[in-house]
Amino acid sequence: MSGPVTKNTDRLALGLAQLRVLASATNIGNIHPAGSASNSVGALTKTQFTAEREVWKHLSGFPQIEDYNITLSQKAMVEAECEELSPYNVALALGEDPSTYTKVHSGEVKLGSLTDIAYVRTELVYTFPDTAKSMVPIFPRAQVTSNVSLDFQATEDVKNPITVEAKRADSNVTGGNACWDAAPLGRIWFLSDTDD
Repeated sequence: MSGPVTKNTDRLALGLAQLRVLASATNIGNIHPAGSASNSVGALTKTQFTAEREVWKHLSGFPQIEDYNITLSQKAMVEAECEELSPYNVALALGEDPSTYTKVHSGEVKLGSLTDIAYVRTELVYTFPDTAKSMVPIFPRAQVTSNVSLDFQATEDVKNPITVEAKRADSNVTGGNACWDAAPLGRIWFLSDTDD
């Protein structure tokens, strides 16, 4: 037999994750997943986790050959598309603190108020097809930086794009906590139903 062979079929990932949004300040000292299904933004058509690293590459010799990389910066983000239009989800996409908005179909979201982008805690909960395991990227202190673009079509549902960027959550920043000193942008938890 040749080529890559599956080592464990229960590690294969398929399907969307659930985006949960919580208050950052209230949960900043908790390194474990803290959200529940009630914190979910609802149905999604896209969920994508990205961790990017910018590196400086050193070359030597002639002709030059790469021989060393140094990390210059790192960032992490989650991109999602909400199917459900609610004041909560639209306010979140605009970078506001969504906790003051409702998830039901009433209320308003004001435009033109140029306030600071709110800090939120996000947990992207992906459950494997066997439902016994999950992977949860946690951003304890994040900001939503998306532009709201609601494209109304005759035969397709509207998708509200949301981009969540992880920000420093360690003890070096106001609003951070020492429990994140070793992982300033957050953590990716791998959990099974046998974990306590």
